[in-house]
Amino acid sequence: MHTPHTPHTPATTAAALLPLVGGPTNVTSVAHCMTRLRLGLADRSLVDDEAVRAVPGVLGMVADDDTYQIVLGPGVVARVTPEFDALVTSAAQLAVQGYELKEAQRERNATPLKQTLRRIANIFVPLIPALIGCGILAGVNGLLLNAGWLPGLTPALTAIAAAFMALISVFVGYNTAKEFGGTPVLGGAVAAIVVYPGVAKVTAFGVTLAPGQGGVLGALAAALLGTYIEKWCRTRVPETLDVLVTPTLTVLISGLATLYGLMYAAGEISTAVGTAANWLLTTTGALAGLILGGLFLPLVMLGLHQALIPVHVTLIDQQGHTTLLPILAMAGAGQVGAALAVYVRLRHDTSIRTTIKSALPAGLLGVGEPLIYGVSLPLGRPFLTACVGGAAGGGFVGLFAMLGEGVGATAIGPSGWALFPLLAGDGGWAVTVAIYAGGLVTGYGVGFAATYMFGGLSAPEGARGTARQATTDPQMTE
Repeated sequence: MHTPHTPHTPATTAAALLPLVGGPTNVTSVAHCMTRLRLGLADRSLVDDEAVRAVPGVLGMVADDDTYQIVLGPGVVARVTPEFDALVTSAAQLAVQGYELKEAQRERNATPLKQTLRRIANIFVPLIPALIGCGILAGVNGLLLNAGWLPGLTPALTAIAAAFMALISVFVGYNTAKEFGGTPVLGGAVAAIVVYPGVAKVTAFGVTLAPGQGGVLGALAAALLGTYIEKWCRTRVPETLDVLVTPTLTVLISGLATLYGLMYAAGEISTAVGTAANWLLTTTGALAGLILGGLFLPLVMLGLHQALIPVHVTLIDQQGHTTLLPILAMAGAGQVGAALAVYVRLRHDTSIRTTIKSALPAGLLGVGEPLIYGVSLPLGRPFLTACVGGAAGGGFVGLFAMLGEGVGATAIGPSGWALFPLLAGDGGWAVTVAIYAGGLVTGYGVGFAATYMFGGLSAPEGARGTARQATTDPQMTE
C-alpha cells in the first residue's frame, strides 16, 4: 500500500529548517548564493547538524566563522530563501506585537493611584529593615528598663535604638529624591533641615519651629520640592555653572520653603494624623478595629495597603509606635483560620491541602499573599469569611484600646507571630502581648468557624475543581 507523503515545497523545507537552526531568535541574517542558504547565527551550538542534514532536499552543510551554509542546490535555494526569510520576519513581528501588547497592558494597569502607591512604597520599604532592627532593640531595652536590669547597658541600647528614628527624615529625603529622579544626597540634605536642632531659632507663622516638626511627611515634601527645583535648574543653568549653581539653588530655595511653610504645614498634618488615630481607637475602638481588620485583606489584594506606610511611620516617629498595625495584623489571623477550615473541609483534595501546608507557615508569620492568591481568593467565599475573622480580631484589639489598654508596634513590616518582639502598649509588655495574642486567637477562631460553616465548601467536588483550577492557573498567582 502506498503511503502518501508531504511534498517537499520551498515552504515546507524552510519550515523544517528554522527550528533546527535554533529558531527565529537565533537567526541574525538570511542570504543565499547560487547553491547555499547562508545564515548568520547568534549561537552556533543551538544548531542540530544531524537533523538539518536529514531534511529532504538538503544536500550538505558548510560552516565557517561568519555563516552557517546549507547546500540546497541551484534554483531550489532561490525559492527556499524568501520563504525562510519570511518565517524569520513573521516571528520577529509577532515578538514585537507581543511586547507591545504587554506594554499596553502594563500602561492600562499603571493608573495614577497605583503609580503613586508604588512610589510611596519605593521610598519607605527600603527603610523597613532598619525599622525592624531598631524596633526590636527598643523593645528589649524597654524590658530591661522596666525590670531594672543591666543599668549600665540600657543607655547604650537607647542610643542605638533611637538614632535611626531621630534621623529617619534624612533617609526619607534621600529615597524620595532617588525615586523621583533627583540627586539623592541633595534630597537628604534638604530633609535634614527638618531634624536640625538649629530650627528652634526660626519662627514661622508666629510659631517657633521645633526640631523634627513635620516628621517624615515634611521630609518627603521638602525632598520632592528640592527634586523639582533641581530639574528646573538643570534645564536653565549653563553647563559651566551647573555644578556650583544648581546644588546651591536647590538647597537654598527648597530649604527656605521647608522652614517657612512645609515644616509648619506637615507638622499640622502629622499632629492631625496622630490625634485622629488616638481618637478613633479610644472612642470607637471596637468598631474601628472591626472595620480596619475586615477591610485590610482587600486592600492587600489591590495593593492599596501601601498608602498606610507613611501613616505608620508618622505614628512611630511621633508616638514611638503605631497603634494601627496590630489591628491590621488581625486580617492575617482571619486568613489563617479560613485556610485551616478549608484544609479540614476539603480533606480529599490533595492539591489544595498541599498548597495550604506550604503557605500556612508564612501566613502565621504575617505573609498572607500565598494564602490569599493560592487558597481563599480562588475559592471565593472563603476570602470573605477570612475578612470576617480579621474583623473579629481587629474588634477584639480595638475594644481594649477603648478600655485604655492600647496595643502598638514599634516598627512596620512583620505581622502575625513575628510582631510579638515589636509590641508596645499602655499596660506593660505582658498585658500588651496578652491582648495581641487574644486578638490572634479570635481571628483564627472566627475565621475558621465562619469558613467552616459559610465558606461554600459543602459540595466537595465543586470545591475541589475550583481550588485545583485556581492553584494551577498562573494568572491567579500574578
